[in-house]
Amino acid sequence: MPHYHIWTIGCQMNKADSQRIGGYLEHIGYRPAPAVGEADIVVLNSCVVRQSAEDRVTNKLAALGSLGRGKLLVVTGCLVDSHSEALRRRFPRVDLFFAPQDYAALAGFLASRGAAPAPDAAFQSTAIAPTALVSIIRGCDNFCSYCIVPYRRGRERSRPLAEVVAEVAALASRGTKEVTLLGQNVDSYGHDLDGRPGLADLLREVNRIEGLARIRFLTSHPKDMDGRLIAAMARLEKVCPSLSLPLQAGDNDILRAMRRGYSAEQYVDLVADIRRSVPGIALSTDVIVGFPGEGEAQFRRTYDLLREIRFDVVHIACYSPRPGTIAARRLEDDVPPSQKVSRRRAVEELQEGIATAINAALLGQTVEVLVEGRRKGKWWGRTATDKLVFFEDEADRLGQLVAVGVERTSPWSLQGTVG
Repeated sequence: MPHYHIWTIGCQMNKADSQRIGGYLEHIGYRPAPAVGEADIVVLNSCVVRQSAEDRVTNKLAALGSLGRGKLLVVTGCLVDSHSEALRRRFPRVDLFFAPQDYAALAGFLASRGAAPAPDAAFQSTAIAPTALVSIIRGCDNFCSYCIVPYRRGRERSRPLAEVVAEVAALASRGTKEVTLLGQNVDSYGHDLDGRPGLADLLREVNRIEGLARIRFLTSHPKDMDGRLIAAMARLEKVCPSLSLPLQAGDNDILRAMRRGYSAEQYVDLVADIRRSVPGIALSTDVIVGFPGEGEAQFRRTYDLLREIRFDVVHIACYSPRPGTIAARRLEDDVPPSQKVSRRRAVEELQEGIATAINAALLGQTVEVLVEGRRKGKWWGRTATDKLVFFEDEADRLGQLVAVGVERTSPWSLQGTVG
């Protein structure tokens, strides 16, 4: 029986793509292998959104250059663009490069090697798991000046609402308790479909699925969050009070250079609307430091805005130019690397203090945790507000919703006992 191994780096969209690829490979007779050396086909799902991610991908490819004869190596993800010939010359050991979500290319390649073809429906996760990722819209139309994604994943293409609902219902019937609906810009879901259903409409339909307990969605774009979506979050009981809302910068000049489509003031007003409608919601965000033209005053505005809003989680990255993007073509990367690092560390220190205080407020409370697995002898899972929780228990708690009394807190997780 042939085996496969998938190595994934990058965003949740990549993770969802890997789930679908794994589901297809299992459909045609492959079984998962825990290590590269035990696999007949190795899939590398790549990310190049930051230079550090691209370096990890190229290092992994270099390590796989000595993969034994008879083993297949295929690469997908955002490393792959329309210039695949250059990639083939650079990485001659790779048997196939295929663009993100070009599942037909993978199926055709394997069919040419004697594997039985399968219908498109086979490209779904077959895993029985407490949580699952479901892509609902692919590509992006925004072309933020720093971002490579539209060039690698193309323009926005929404999946039909009924197709998404059917996939989630199938997952729920196999035991999935939580789904995360994914898109590079998930809030623009449906604008290209007949009848123009929105994300709020999709959430309402998914909320009706029996057996499903929780619904999340990401990543949202501040310029596309509207009142209907906020109202749906407040009204639908299965939609988690947790939201990823990338800020990227708190200075209006930098936001304009990034082509983000909103001002810092508009962002603050949006957060206020969301918190009014969904009290207790947990907010996470993304921030880029060291963008071209960011002086100390511009950085300080970002820093002060983070201190004002008080996010639960902040994902911080130093700017790195991505070839082909608007910023790389038009803007000088003029912030020294040492300043980028010092600014990143300043935000990390600020956020550690904020997260410490937010999580400390949960001490002594009982939280509901969806258990996703075991780690170092403890069960772990997440609350509806996406807090990571660890607890000890001899019973099999996988996939269960468990009440946990919080006994210890840190900026990164909670520890407790089953109540």
